[in-house]
Amino acid sequence: MLKTFKYRLYPTSHQEHLMRSTLDECRWLYNHLLEERKNAWEQEQKSLNYYTQAVSIPKLKKERDSLSDVYSQVLQNVAVRVDLAFKAFFRRVKAGEKAGYPRFKGRGWYDSFTYPQLGFSLGDNVVTLSKIGNVKAKIHRTIGGINICSIKRTPTGKWFVCLTSEGSNSPLPESEEAIGIDVGLESFATLSTGEAIANPRFFRIDEKALARAQRKLSRLDKGTPERRRAKKVMAHIHERIANRRSNFAHQLSHQIVSQFGVICVEDINTSRMLHNHCLAKSISDAGWSQFIACLSYKAESAGRKFMAVNPSYTSQDCSRCGHRQQLTLSDRVFTCPCCNLVINRDYNASLNILARGLASLGIQSVEAVCFS
Repeated sequence: MLKTFKYRLYPTSHQEHLMRSTLDECRWLYNHLLEERKNAWEQEQKSLNYYTQAVSIPKLKKERDSLSDVYSQVLQNVAVRVDLAFKAFFRRVKAGEKAGYPRFKGRGWYDSFTYPQLGFSLGDNVVTLSKIGNVKAKIHRTIGGINICSIKRTPTGKWFVCLTSEGSNSPLPESEEAIGIDVGLESFATLSTGEAIANPRFFRIDEKALARAQRKLSRLDKGTPERRRAKKVMAHIHERIANRRSNFAHQLSHQIVSQFGVICVEDINTSRMLHNHCLAKSISDAGWSQFIACLSYKAESAGRKFMAVNPSYTSQDCSRCGHRQQLTLSDRVFTCPCCNLVINRDYNASLNILARGLASLGIQSVEAVCFS
């Protein structure tokens, strides 16, 4: 199982200058290779591949001396990114999807570079990067067998290193308990134990502060130092919202995985749900996909059973007798005319999700209790 660990970097001013220069050179190379492919097809009807462009990089170094200041494998990874962008484009075209042609990267739109195999090492609170040096880092956990090292710059100017390794799983003690989880907007999640997790609504909390920052930004002239500072303030607000949402998803998923041996959730397609413009902002703010992704990989690492079930009619089927009836979004209580069950709509859905998940896993009976 591949795991990626993210650490904060604290480069010196000279090291930060070198990393910014590396990003600029990688951006130039990306745009050059993209233009090369575009011109080759438009002028000669010829398709270039990764190998053709990768072997041309040494020649480009002779024409542009500043490319020699970047580690060779970092430059090769830029060619890999261009190749992946075109493969994704052609895949979308064949699938009949809306396919956007790969774009040129403007200033500030290329924010990471990667050492795919060599050129880096991890020490005691330090990361050694070829052509850059020993960069101070906050190593809060040790890892081994590192395969890939990526350096990323955030819009607020912070630097992070992402180290990918084939981390071993850390199985937790076995648990016979199971849980079904129904995500929603009124409550972030309703559990089959009867507990409802409140929706934190992180974006709504900072929405007014973000609106003020955006209004101030819109009044400033482009290219001025004042506009750059205002843009950074806005980026800080977005970063704060994202950090809070990520922390919430990790904390809640860890709590659930630590207690339950079987976890059943909805296999929801949030991108399709975002077409509802009345609910799009609230759905994006909830971050269901991030939460389910955290549950999935934590469950796999801990040796838990994870099942994503078809969400169709989970809110409209009676969890006791199976009778189906139509409900609107405003109907918050499920009342079954067949067995006279009166139950909260989301709680009823969580019980149905649990039942479907257990059936898919072939589990007949399992204990489900509420966690504190």
